[in-house]
Amino acid sequence: MKKFQVVVKCSLGIHARPAAQIAQACSNLRAAVTLEVDNETAQGNNVLEILNLHAPKGATVNVTVDGPDEEEAAQQIQAVFDAMGPKEKKGSVLKVAFFGTKDYDRLYFSELAKDKGEGTYNVELKYFSSRLTDETAHLANGYDAVCIFVNDEAPRSVIEQLHDGGVRLILLRCAGFNNVDKKAAAEYGITVLRVSAYSPYAVAEHAMATLQAANRRLHKAYNKVRDNNFDLTGLLGVDLHNKVAGILGTGRIGQCMARICKGYGMTVIGWDAFPNKKLEEEGLLTYASKEEVLKRSDLISIHAPLIMGEGGTYHLIDEKAISLMKDDVMLTNAARGGLIDTEALIAALKKGKFHAVALDVYEGEDANVYTDHSFDVPTEDVTGRLLMFPQVILTSHQAFFTREALQAIATVTMENARNFNEGRPFGAAEVK
Repeated sequence: MKKFQVVVKCSLGIHARPAAQIAQACSNLRAAVTLEVDNETAQGNNVLEILNLHAPKGATVNVTVDGPDEEEAAQQIQAVFDAMGPKEKKGSVLKVAFFGTKDYDRLYFSELAKDKGEGTYNVELKYFSSRLTDETAHLANGYDAVCIFVNDEAPRSVIEQLHDGGVRLILLRCAGFNNVDKKAAAEYGITVLRVSAYSPYAVAEHAMATLQAANRRLHKAYNKVRDNNFDLTGLLGVDLHNKVAGILGTGRIGQCMARICKGYGMTVIGWDAFPNKKLEEEGLLTYASKEEVLKRSDLISIHAPLIMGEGGTYHLIDEKAISLMKDDVMLTNAARGGLIDTEALIAALKKGKFHAVALDVYEGEDANVYTDHSFDVPTEDVTGRLLMFPQVILTSHQAFFTREALQAIATVTMENARNFNEGRPFGAAEVK
């Protein structure tokens, strides 16, 4: 255990930006970090708790770090406090039109946007509940930037409207950018920045949770017990231990999924357009061709980006790919719906090809994502057709949806806004 004290030097106290930086750093550490000011405590990985300390300039913060990487944690936290310094000068405010707003978006973004002045995020948010589309793009007139999510639409026609309205920046509060016409944005001089990484654990854990629910028919078992039916008919699952897991896409999320599969006692093989040999060297997985992964795997988990065009990943899983898979294979997708040809998947489900399918994303989901249609007449049949199969589980694009991920998404998005506003490098956030 390591304990030390720091004195707040910034005239704004521990304002939103350092609080977010501390929380983000602590979320990536194994050590448990606690901050204490005047007998009030906050967990180091929780930005809202840190802000609720209301630590003013001159306050003494007692920091406790306990864990295997406590030296690294102490250095990172000290560095954040050292960088706070006195900040008095006012800077220009970046005006952002925030589309598709939900209550959980406001939870973190509103707190991080409160402060204004040098050293803060210096962002003013205007929330709109509607998605960004051709019909709503005019709402961004007079704003410097728009902030959008996976179900917003930014084709050329929208880009043109945004440009005409004065928008210079598109902030994606997600990793994927397939819903933005990059070429049009470049032509109109609009910068596109994304959250290149937030919580890979959130997505990988959800992928395995839903896959296991489908495998063990937990959705069916839950409803049977609620009906006072304790018969096990139709609930037969399979062990994952000693099975082969195939990971398609071995970036940060794919790596997390590989480690989860390892924990189940599985043999892990992977495919990636750009293999990471370090993963083989550490013994996490063995790379193989896409065809071999499809043929050998008992469980296939998709974590590739959606890339359109020739040589891309659109319909990575199509009729041919499915034909290469084992009978009774298990499949999960928490990446992008377009990675799987839905019609080919449904045709194979009708033939009994899959033991379990877990989809957090699927083609045809766009009209459903983050909306309540419980009282509406269905206007599409893809969802209903998928749900008619007892081995299929669908969730509503929620793999990212954890407290840690929402906090990271807000922090990185606001850092991107600040970097743009102050002419700083964009790093991995820039979409080209």
